[in-house]
Amino acid sequence: MVTMRKVTRVYGTGRHKVHALRGIDLEIPPATLAIIKGRSGSGKTTTLNLMAGLDRATSGQILVAGADLAELTQRQLTRWRRKTIGFIFQSFGLLPSLTALENVELPMRILGVGSKFRRERALECLHLVGLTRRASHRVLELSGGEQQRVGIARALVNKPQLILADEPTGELDHNTAMKVMVLFRELVEVQGVTICLVTHDPAVEEFGDYVFAIEDGRIGEVLHRREEGGR
Repeated sequence: MVTMRKVTRVYGTGRHKVHALRGIDLEIPPATLAIIKGRSGSGKTTTLNLMAGLDRATSGQILVAGADLAELTQRQLTRWRRKTIGFIFQSFGLLPSLTALENVELPMRILGVGSKFRRERALECLHLVGLTRRASHRVLELSGGEQQRVGIARALVNKPQLILADEPTGELDHNTAMKVMVLFRELVEVQGVTICLVTHDPAVEEFGDYVFAIEDGRIGEVLHRREEGGR
């Protein structure tokens, strides 16, 4: 699903250069949960942004779902991203004036999907995350865990091949975070979705098929690989 070969990202010029990534190599197969862990400033969010085509590599090759991102124009990247990538944010990224259902429908509105199918698909995704009964509630009426599950449903709604999550448990208490990680595993195993998330929380590592440690813009060996069939 994702291949990165000798990827670098340098910001600035001259004496003001910042080497965010220094030759990243990684592969994430389809229908797996990959975790990239590291301290703040280690390069993990930069790596995620490059996978999403939100940023351009300085050098190296990035292949995602069969597309070479360097060969796509910005307009092509935007269209590709809408159909291929789902995003989950640490701060949930929901619109507080909308209901859970309306938030989940939003990516389909952007694509011009008809209202009947939009509603059916949004309800289907809310059902997947266990929130059908909260569909008509506005964001501020939901707990943090429920808001994150709405964010997950929204990420699923366009049937992406890859979901990218930036610190998805960062604002949740431990018990709620573990429930979200269990949901991620279910989505991988039952729905066949590929998920890549970045985190600095060691408690989530046990849920990963692959766990990559990143430090100073470099990835070391895979720290953990879930055996076939899980543990």
